[in-house]
Amino acid sequence: MTLHRFFVAPGDMVGDRFSLPGSIARQVRTVLRLRDGDRIVLLPGDGSAARCRLEGGDCVVEERTAVHGEPRHRLTVVQALLKGDALEEVVRRATEIGVSRFRLVVTERCVARDLSDRKLQRLHAIAREAAEQSERAIVPGVEPPVQLVEAVERGSVLLYERHGGERLSGLEAPPSVIIGPEGGFTPAELAQAQAAGARLAGLGPRILRSQSVAAAAASVILSRTGDFA
Repeated sequence: MTLHRFFVAPGDMVGDRFSLPGSIARQVRTVLRLRDGDRIVLLPGDGSAARCRLEGGDCVVEERTAVHGEPRHRLTVVQALLKGDALEEVVRRATEIGVSRFRLVVTERCVARDLSDRKLQRLHAIAREAAEQSERAIVPGVEPPVQLVEAVERGSVLLYERHGGERLSGLEAPPSVIIGPEGGFTPAELAQAQAAGARLAGLGPRILRSQSVAAAAASVILSRTGDFA
């Protein structure tokens, strides 16, 4: 039987018997209706996992193991803000595939120009839930939005849908991949990114929806490094 998995703070797992962490108590007891004798897996986010037995309001550790579900290549997705709930799909799917970090950016053609604290916390929760579901060892961070120029690093790849030259699949795996909003990047932004050390590449002849690009790009990159498919 598959055990329910929960990310918790490392300080909540001191010793081999500790109180059921308050951050998951309602989910465990009220939503899932788990009872004494049932087992869960707790993950402190450091690459380890503890199989625990519920007992009298406590968690009793039965086994500690290493989690081996993390890609060797740590990929950052630099994602422009999207309208509506599209960012939720970006974070959910890319987390499942193995992205290590999300950096949100504001670009010239973004319809959404900022992100509320509530929405940012919602994205954190989605990353955690997706990491639990896909049996990962860490929860990818989701950073507050900054201007595009602040997020471009040397060696990164900017995906440009009209790019007729290099394909992402033919490049060495980059540390980060930069994805634009619904309207794409402006010529000035492309030049700015290249001046900062980014390369331009495309995914192919088809035009994807903005919320689909991160998962597609992560699949290509992590496939090349042997960590996906």
